[in-house]
Amino acid sequence: MRVLSSLVCLGLACLAAPVSAQPTPPVSVTGGQISGSDNGEVRTWFGVPFAAPPVGSLRWQPPQPVVPWQGVMETTAFSPACRQTVTWISNPQSEDCLYLNIWAPEKAEKLPVIVWIHGGGYFGGTGAQPLYDGTRLTKKGVIVVTINYRLGVFGFLATPELSTESPVHASGNQGIEDQIAALQWVKANIAAFGGDPDRVTIMGESAGANSVAVLVASPAAKGLFQRAIAESGNYSVPLDPGETARAERTMAETEGQAFLKAQGANSLADLRRMDADSLIRQTWAPRVIVDGHVLHEDMTTTYRHHRQNDVPILVGWNADEGKDLAPEILATGDFTAANHKVLVEKLLGHAPSDALLTAYPGKTDAQAPASINQLTTDWWGWRMWYWTSLQARNGLQKPYLYYFIHSPTEPATPCGYGCQAGHGAEIPFVFDQLDQDPRPWNAEDRQLADRLATYWSNFARTGDPNGAGLPTWKAFDGSNASVFRIGNEDEIKRRDAMPDFSLFKQ
Repeated sequence: MRVLSSLVCLGLACLAAPVSAQPTPPVSVTGGQISGSDNGEVRTWFGVPFAAPPVGSLRWQPPQPVVPWQGVMETTAFSPACRQTVTWISNPQSEDCLYLNIWAPEKAEKLPVIVWIHGGGYFGGTGAQPLYDGTRLTKKGVIVVTINYRLGVFGFLATPELSTESPVHASGNQGIEDQIAALQWVKANIAAFGGDPDRVTIMGESAGANSVAVLVASPAAKGLFQRAIAESGNYSVPLDPGETARAERTMAETEGQAFLKAQGANSLADLRRMDADSLIRQTWAPRVIVDGHVLHEDMTTTYRHHRQNDVPILVGWNADEGKDLAPEILATGDFTAANHKVLVEKLLGHAPSDALLTAYPGKTDAQAPASINQLTTDWWGWRMWYWTSLQARNGLQKPYLYYFIHSPTEPATPCGYGCQAGHGAEIPFVFDQLDQDPRPWNAEDRQLADRLATYWSNFARTGDPNGAGLPTWKAFDGSNASVFRIGNEDEIKRRDAMPDFSLFKQ
C-alpha cells in the first residue's frame, strides 16, 4: 500500500481523480531529515525510524536511540513487519522493524494525534495493514500514526541474565517499551508534521487495546498521551495483588531460561548469535508481565491507589467476538459437555460458581459450544466494564464504554473471522475504511463508519466523543444505561440486554 492506495472510488460515490503524489519538503526529526509523499490532500511519511534496529547485541535490549543519517531519507514505503509466525501477514519481515507511519492533512496545524497500536496477540500484525490506512480519519481533522513493535519471543522474553544486564533490572516487556519509545518520538517530533504533542491519543484493538491498558497503568509512559481508546482488549485484572505480581516475574524468567536451554544456548550471547528463523521455530506464548519497570503492580491495585495515568478513556467490546476468541484463548475448538467445566475454569482463571454454570450451561454437546462462545464474549465484555468501572470510581477523568452490536453487510464469500459483530468488526468503521473489504456495503454501514470516525476523532480532540449532530454518548457511571450501544434501532432493540457481570466477580 502506497500513498495513493485509497484511490478514487469509495462506495457509492467517486472522489475526484487522484493527483500524482509529490515529495514533501524535508522535515527535520530525531536522527536527520525525511521526505514523504503529498497527493494534494494528505501528506504521508511511511517507514520512519523511531529507534535503532534491535539486532545483534541489541536483540532483547530496551529500544535504543535512533541511528542518525546523512542527507534526506525518503520515507515513502512501509518498513518490514516485525518477525512473526502468523500466516495472515504477507508483508516482508525483519528484526529491523522499529518504524512508524504518519498521515496528516494538508496544512495541518496543532491537530490532535491518534497513535494506533495494532493487535495480533503479541505474536502477529503490523502498523502497515491496509485497514489501518489513516487517510479517511485525517479528514476528521486529526493526524494518524501507526507503529510497529517487537513481537513473540523477540518482544516478550524475560531471563535472569536479561534482567541483570538491564539498567532498570527488568526484562520481558520489550514490545511495550518499543511502544513507549514510539510515543516519546511522537512527543518530540509530531509538531513538525502539524500535530499537537499535548493532545495525543493512544488507540488499539485486541492486543493493541491490551497495550493501551498497560500504558495507562505504566509509570514509564507518564506524560506521553492525554487520552486512551481500547477496542476489545484489556490488561489482565487480577484481584489478588502483591505476591501474584512477584511470582509472575519469577515464572516469566524461569520460562525464558528454559527457552534458552531448549535452543542449546548457555548464555544470552549464544542466543543473540542464533538466526531469527531458528528462534521462532519453537512455540512461545508472549505476554505482558509485572516487571517492576513498565508495570509495578496489577491494574486493580494501580487504580485503587490512583496511580494510573489519569486520562479520559473510551473502551468497549463487540457482541459476537466470543466465537473468534474462544478457540484462540482455550487452544481448542472441542467444546463438549465432557470438558465444559474445565474450559470454563481455564477461561476465567478460577473455578466457576454454580450460578455461572447455570447461566452458561454445558450439560449437552449441543449446549456447550454456544455457551462457551457466549461466555467468552461476556467475559471479554466484563474485562472492559471492569476497567471502566475502576476509572469511574478511582479517576478524575471521564470514562466512556461502548457495546458494538452492529452486524454489517455480509460478504459475498463466507465470512470466517470477525463475522457479524465479531472480533475486530469495528475497525473498518473506526478508520472509515470499509472499502478495504470488497463486500456490498450499504448506506447504513457507511453512515455508521462516518459516525464512528467522528466520535473517535472528537474524543481525540477534546476527551469527549460527543459533537453536533451525533446521538448523545453519556459518560459511564456504572449503570447499564450508560453503556453506549452501537448499532441501528432494530439491532439495539434485539440486543440491548447487558450480561450479568456480577457472575464474574470472584
